[in-house]
Amino acid sequence: MHHRTVAELMTWGVVSARRDTAFKQIARLPADHDITALPVVDDLDRPVGVVSGGDLLRRSADQPDPAGRAVVLELEAGKPAKAQGSRAEDLMSAPAACARRPEWSVAEAARVRETHHVKRLPVVDEADRLLGIVSRGDLLRIFLRRDDAIRDEITQDVLWRTMGFGPSQVTVEVRDGRVDLGGSAAFKSLIPVVERLCRSVDGVVSVAEHLAYRTDDSLSTGAGRTPGVDG
Repeated sequence: MHHRTVAELMTWGVVSARRDTAFKQIARLPADHDITALPVVDDLDRPVGVVSGGDLLRRSADQPDPAGRAVVLELEAGKPAKAQGSRAEDLMSAPAACARRPEWSVAEAARVRETHHVKRLPVVDEADRLLGIVSRGDLLRIFLRRDDAIRDEITQDVLWRTMGFGPSQVTVEVRDGRVDLGGSAAFKSLIPVVERLCRSVDGVVSVAEHLAYRTDDSLSTGAGRTPGVDG
């Protein structure tokens, strides 16, 4: 089974800012390069934070109203400093949550993104130097895989090569990423293994199994082993 990596989805060679990059230059870079956020790096090109459009808007919102009306802002702890900042290190969200290797799986990157509640992750190499950036939209691209590609991977890689099922044992239907399994397995204990492997295929949204079995081995002495997989 081939799991898509961050390297296959990320944007390489992204535009970045330094700690002392001025506000106006930071505000100009996203427009010039059609991007929504800038990694901020140190002198060794290691990400130390990220400046997003939201960070820039806080600075704009802190400006006096031209008509003289009072502007009331409710800023979280630490946000007033951002609203008044004039350099990247004042504006950025830090520390930078990163994908630590381009070889990371989509699942690894998605977990880090979700844990830190960020929309994008700088991607770094073994020395923590910036390589690129992967966004939430990039990670969601695996769910755009064609149904026939998902079906072929399940049939060939999961059922035939990994589980050793014959061509007629299990049927696979895929519609909009939803997998439906029919047919039968030799042992009851194989069914949850098949379901788990199918769920791990890139692009699968859900798995419904309607599999019969010839032998109930769930109460046997070797129930902790998976026949045909563990030997």
